[in-house]
Parts: sequence; C-alpha cells; structure tokens
Amino acid sequence: MPNQLQYETSPYLLQHANNPVEWYPWGEEALNRAIDENKPILVSIGYSACHWCHVMERESFEREGVARVMNEHFVCIKVDREERPDVDAIYMDAVQAMGVQGGWPLNVFLMPDAKPFYGVTYLPTQQWVNLLASINNAFVENRDDLSQSADAFARELNLSDTERYGLTGGNLHVTPDFLDVLYRKIAVKADDEKGGMRRAPKFPMPTIWRFLLRYQAAIDHVDPDAPEIQSALHLVTQTLDRMALGGIYDQLGGGFARYSTDVDWFAPHFEKMLYDNGQLLTLYSEAYSLTRNELYKQVVYQTIAFAQRELLSPEGGFYSALDADSEGVEGKFYTFTTPELREHLGADFDWFADLYHITEEGNWEHGESTPGRNILHRVETDDSFAQRMGWTTDELTARLQPIHERLMAVRDTRIRPGLDDKILCSWNGLMLKGLATAYRVFNEPEFLTVALRQAFFLLRKMRDSRNGRLWHTYKLGRARQAGFLDDYAAVIDGLLALYQATFTESWLTEADQLMQYVLLNFSDPNTGSEADPMFFFTDKNGEELIARKKELFDNVIPASNSMMAENLLTLSLLLERPAYAERADQMLGRVQPLVQANADYLSNWAGLIALRSRPTAEIAIVGPDLDRFRAEIDAVYYPNKVLSGTTDRSDLPLLEQRGTLDGKTALYVCYNRTCQLPVTSVDAMWTLV
Repeated sequence: MPNQLQYETSPYLLQHANNPVEWYPWGEEALNRAIDENKPILVSIGYSACHWCHVMERESFEREGVARVMNEHFVCIKVDREERPDVDAIYMDAVQAMGVQGGWPLNVFLMPDAKPFYGVTYLPTQQWVNLLASINNAFVENRDDLSQSADAFARELNLSDTERYGLTGGNLHVTPDFLDVLYRKIAVKADDEKGGMRRAPKFPMPTIWRFLLRYQAAIDHVDPDAPEIQSALHLVTQTLDRMALGGIYDQLGGGFARYSTDVDWFAPHFEKMLYDNGQLLTLYSEAYSLTRNELYKQVVYQTIAFAQRELLSPEGGFYSALDADSEGVEGKFYTFTTPELREHLGADFDWFADLYHITEEGNWEHGESTPGRNILHRVETDDSFAQRMGWTTDELTARLQPIHERLMAVRDTRIRPGLDDKILCSWNGLMLKGLATAYRVFNEPEFLTVALRQAFFLLRKMRDSRNGRLWHTYKLGRARQAGFLDDYAAVIDGLLALYQATFTESWLTEADQLMQYVLLNFSDPNTGSEADPMFFFTDKNGEELIARKKELFDNVIPASNSMMAENLLTLSLLLERPAYAERADQMLGRVQPLVQANADYLSNWAGLIALRSRPTAEIAIVGPDLDRFRAEIDAVYYPNKVLSGTTDRSDLPLLEQRGTLDGKTALYVCYNRTCQLPVTSVDAMWTLV
C-alpha cells in the first residue's frame, strides 16, 4: 500500500511513496497525529540526487521489519530539503548544535511539539534499528529529560544572530588592508597546486573565486604592481583550469558534477545540480572576460548546451538535478570500460587514452559493481597536448569532436540517471543570472533567447498574480510553497543582469517590485534598541515553525542575505534609491567582523565588500549603437559598474534628460550622482572610470 507521499509532486518524496514506512509529508496532519497519539516524530530529510539517501532507503526504509519498528513507535515524516529548505535549515542547525556533523540523509527525532532532541545522518540497518529502540526506550522511560533537552535546543535555535555571533550595528569601513586580510584568510586554505580549497572532498564554491576576481580588481585599482594581484588570479585560474579538465566536469556532454571526492578533481560524486551549473556559468564567463582563456568559453558553451539538452522543461524553466546513479550504480552512465573505448575508437584509442588517462585495468573502481571503469579526465590543455603530439590545436579539435560525438551516441543508448523534475525558483534565478552573464560576455543570441524564455516562465508561472509573491517550487503545471528569501534574492539578481543585458525596463521594474515585497514581508519587525537590517529566510505570511531563521553563511549557494545586499546596492544605483544602499551598508557593517574571521564561509559577503571598497561607475548609454556599446563594455572584466541604456529617451534616473551627441551614441559616466562630460566611444569611456 502506498503511503501518504503518493499525493506529493517532489520526485524525492515520490521515491519513498511505496516504502512500507508510513511516511507523511511535512504538514499539519503528521504534526497533529504526533500530539494526538503522544508519539515522538522522526523527520528524515534528503533529496532526490543524494546517493546515501538512496542507500539508506534500500537498506532500511524498504525493509518490512525496520518499517514495522518505525511505524509502531514514531510518526514518520519525509522532507525534500530542496522543497522545504526552511525545515531543513532548522533541524540541520539543531543536529549541529548536538555536536553531530551535518549531512544528508538527515534523521532528526522530535518531541510531539516538534522540538528536536536527537539526530544522526546515515546509519547501516542494524545500527539504525538499535537507535530506534534506544530512542523509544528513552521517550518512554526518560521523557522529562528528553523534554528538557528539546527545550534547550529550541532556545538555541531561537537565539538572534546578535546573541549567537556577537553581531552589533557598525559602520562599514573598507580599506585595502582589510581586503588583504580577507584574501589571506582564503589564500592560506587554498590549494595553489591543484586548485580549489586544500581539502577533500572538493566543491566548486563559485563565490570564493568570484571574491578573488573582485579582490584583484580592487587591488589593481589601488596598486597595479601589487604581487597579490597575480597570486589571487593564479588561485582562480588554477581552480577553473583543473575543474574544467577534471572528472568533475563532463568531458563529453558538458556540465559539472556536485563535487570531487578527491583532491585532484578526478572522481566526482556524479550528480549534477542546476545551482552549481548556473553559478559556474557566471564565474567562467566573468573569468573569460578577464583572461580570454578559450577553455573557459568552451565550458560556458558546453554547459549551456548540457542544461538545454537535459534540464530544460518545455515551459522554459529548468529542472533541478540529475541523479548520480543509474541502474543502481553510481557513475555508470558517464564511465567507460577500456574494452568499450577500444571498440569504439579503433586507431584513435592510444592518443585518446593518453589525453584522458585511460588505463588497461580502468582508472576508477567504485565498489564491486563498477570494476575496471574509466572516468574521462585530463590535466593538459588542448594547446599543451597538441604541441606534445606535434599537431596544431585546430587539428586536435578536428580529431576530438567526432570522437566525442561517437561516445555521446554510445552513452545515449544507456539507461539515464534519474531526473529531479521539480523546478525551483531560487535555482532558476541562479541559472538566469548565469545565462544573462554569458550573453553579456559572449554576445551569443541563443543565450539571451533561453534567458528571456526562462524569465517569462518565472514571472508567469512562479509568481502569484494576486499578491506578487513568488512560489518556491513548480511541477506538473502547479506552483506551491510560499517563496523563501533565496527565491527572491536569486530571481532579483537574475532580472537585474537581464535588464543590463537588454535595457528592457520591465525587467528592472519587476526586480524592484519583488524587492519591495521582500522589504515588507521579510524584514525584522523587532526593532528593539537597534534595528537588525538582515532579512528572515521565511515570509511572515508563511508557515510558522519552531524558529524563524536568518541565513548569513555562504555555502555552495550564497547566503540569501548576501545576495539581497548586493541587489539592494544595484537597485539603489539604477533607480536612485539611497535608502536601499543605506540598508545594504548596514547589513555589511553588521556582518563585517564575522567576514573578517570566516572569509571562506562568507565569501559572497567578502566579494560585496570588495566591490564597496571603491565607488561603482554608473554608466548610461544613449543612442542607436546601444547594443554594440554594451557588448564592448561587457567584454571587459570590470565588476564596479552598473549599466543603463536607451536608444532614445527614458525616465530612469541615469537616463533622464540625456541624449545623443550630434546624433552619435553617447556614454555618460557618473559616480555618486556626479557625472562627467559624455563621450562617444567605449575606449574614451574607459579613461573616465
């Protein structure tokens, strides 16, 4: 008999709909049942592309004997962390407060009032059954003690950030010396030989490398000869090069896996997430505009092709993820045995094996189920390998392209990894920013076409027409779950990039309307003696949980507050809203001491502080060559700018009462609402910034 998850749309929840465990989705029915039956609650949190979530399901949740124990003693709730990040954040914080290292699957035990008292991640079957028995005994025999523990954890969860981290209001004060401190905090932990951070597993962490790009630009403005400029750039390029050549990148089909299990970017955890690939489009596009490295351009084009081919829905939004497993085996879809490669490559096998590190016995074994398989990975660039072989780079490309197409055709005959086909608003916002940035840098019309279609989808299908709020998730024609702060932050960021790519004013208007909704519904109403400028993660009109959190720390996805602070600054310049900039600086001032102590965990904040270390150029373009001038400007890496433009006239603050010069397209460069004389070429404009 299917359980209550059969009525859900989340692929992760539906995966568990036929478990013998009497799973409920998070909601009033399950929470009320726990109170009525006086039972503890088991909340099990995961996501569809989570390998160990699948393992625990096979080992425990699919077994009748284990399910019998769970059903008898607990009200069991399954949560898709991507669908309910608010629930996940609360109970992840609780488990970490218990001294347990967080991760997924996350299994948290709650009192009937939803206060947590114990939690674990993955456990093998017998350990899991033993734990269930221990928890049940403790609930029956020592309930008062558990209640006291749960109350204490609930109080911990409800501490304000001021109490938790000692944050108080402060003025933002940024000097080159302060930026150097942030740089050194990250550089000392970075792997200058293999790229990434000096640890395994290795995650892409795009915000760290975007901070370093902004840092080197800020220092270059002050002291072009500073050695830190080249050091910072080396860390970025080493990371981007090794990721693009490594196994974490799909060498045949494009797109990045979630992380590398080793320090060499060789063996990925094969799941592909939309949020990674959206952010990496932005990072690689920006890095190309600085370095002109053709490898980065190739990555952007291939990754967009992958996303269109495998994640794009017919309606224009992007699905969430591809599973790591196919046929129950991690990486089976993406890897090849050596005999397979010999068969399909023939005379080309030897040099291809040299380039991609193929070995006779296979370069990767992942348990008994995948003996002797090969992950395609490289350490040499096309130029280096071609030179070693005595070929030109064009000759190598001409040899590689048909081989890649041949192997892709072989791969396409295999059983594909599972697709998580829910559409998440926040992750789509990150992808929109990536597409818009790629268009701005490469001026590829197709990138803009996909971005425009996606933006229309988000605003038509994932926004409530009655009150203007965003929905968090969408599937099968139905949007649901009130949007979280990261939904607004990412979509606003994407819309602002799209406006600066097209100068279509409606995108700017939509971004500001969403910002006004956030200011009204996510701000902290408890002013106390000192107002906290940070935003709550949840809408005040949403479901009330045991705690209402504010997200401060950047992780694989930037913190929603750090994204929102940058949105405020951009809108303040484009719309002449000084109150927006004042609030952003209040946010930065409050978090600045925390960034100084933990720059690698607040790297998006650090990147914004690098931007605020000097004024941002407000560049207005007016005239018939609007699009050409925009493309010329965006082809150069210059993070301290906002663009506004029109072919004729506009009432926007940066464009008001500005026109052409003798019929020629004019460029106006302003700082802090003070403008210099207009010029009529991009080269002349660069002398003014």
